[in-house]
Amino acid sequence: MTNATVLTGPERRRRWTAAEKQRLVAESVSAGLSIAEFARRHDVHPNLLHSWRRQAKVGALSALPEAGARLVPVTIAAERTAARPTGDDEGGSAIEVVLRNGRLLRVTERASPRRVAQLADALEGALR
Repeated sequence: MTNATVLTGPERRRRWTAAEKQRLVAESVSAGLSIAEFARRHDVHPNLLHSWRRQAKVGALSALPEAGARLVPVTIAAERTAARPTGDDEGGSAIEVVLRNGRLLRVTERASPRRVAQLADALEGALR
């Protein structure tokens, strides 16, 4: 017969939500403790906390789900107030996006979605 050992206590491989990661990163910065001491108090490995802080610094740590879509409300402007093509656009149309902070982002329809998202994030101050 084989003996089995049952380990009790918290599961060692935990799943952290993006919101939990952001909360711990913010607390670690303002706590006035060393990373090692803060990690020990919150039962997190210091390397993991360092990794989350690096991700937060470059804007990769987000509260949005990794594979989820980012949806925003859209308003279709009346024809008389719609964006008109600019002279340097050579007949293409422009898309105007009013960002949450009130800034206006105007791009051509040929702009790549990735580049538009980068510009919007930069104008909203998400990338620091």
